[in-house]
Amino acid sequence: MELSNVSQAFDSAVQQIGKVIVGQIELVEGVLVALFSEGSVLIEGPPGLGKTLLVNVLSRTVACGFNRVQFTPDLMPSDLTGHSIYDMKDQQFRFNRGPVFTNILLGDEINRSPPKTQASLLEVMQEQQVTVDGHTHTLQRPFLVIATQNPIEHEGTYPLPEAQVDRFMFKLLVDYPTVAEEVDILKHYTSGKDPRHLSDFGVESIMKAEDILAIQAAVKSVIVEEKILAYIVNIVSACRTWSSVTVGPSPRAGVNLLIAARTLAACRGRDFVTPDDIKELAPWVLRHRLRLRPEAEIEGNTADETIQQILESVQAPVS
Repeated sequence: MELSNVSQAFDSAVQQIGKVIVGQIELVEGVLVALFSEGSVLIEGPPGLGKTLLVNVLSRTVACGFNRVQFTPDLMPSDLTGHSIYDMKDQQFRFNRGPVFTNILLGDEINRSPPKTQASLLEVMQEQQVTVDGHTHTLQRPFLVIATQNPIEHEGTYPLPEAQVDRFMFKLLVDYPTVAEEVDILKHYTSGKDPRHLSDFGVESIMKAEDILAIQAAVKSVIVEEKILAYIVNIVSACRTWSSVTVGPSPRAGVNLLIAARTLAACRGRDFVTPDDIKELAPWVLRHRLRLRPEAEIEGNTADETIQQILESVQAPVS
């Protein structure tokens, strides 16, 4: 695929998803940028705001493998990755593949399962493979995990391990719709459309798995000047030394920021990355990688506010 066609594919996907999802443009664009970058996404927000619906619509827009796993307290790691069973007929063990063997994996309410089950996705998300009984099984590409979670203060939830949180390229937040948007949601129902039946909305499959792979290859040709690389590193370094931050982002944050910036630039119709691309993506990439000091949290500081303060303190390169 030519780089010039990436923005057209992006706009078409946004249009198809917008047939069902009202508003939430940042969420829609973030999920598509992650898909085109082959990076996983963590979506956080209260129940009932369309997190699962968005992924269902995405799987309809992109004609590729899709599996959904509902995370529960009794979910076992083998329920995700698969397990070996003994075949009495052949007298040998046979591997039964779990739901992770797909292109798009929806982990619904991922923080309702204990850490052991959550950690079973570490190898899947980083190496895109599964190791069971000493045998390694490679996942098909493209592959990404889209996990949803309710705010951690809700009952019956478990915090995600830091090692796993760092595997997510983005953390996207879902907020309540505006009054106008909520009216539009109700209009779907008055017009006879039901989100449980996506065929009512006329959502079309406009991309296949090979198209996603072609886009992922095309965005690698986006130009990133050395001053942009220095800007990314300066932001990540400032996060680690900021007074209200006790744990800063790892080098993976800078890598993800670079990869996503290339994709976002292509989606915006450009073949080069600008400082504004980095500023737009920084909250998505960094908000889940910062741990604030207890005294900062008591004062009401948030990760997003801290990131904005850091962006204001780091001088952006001049075009």
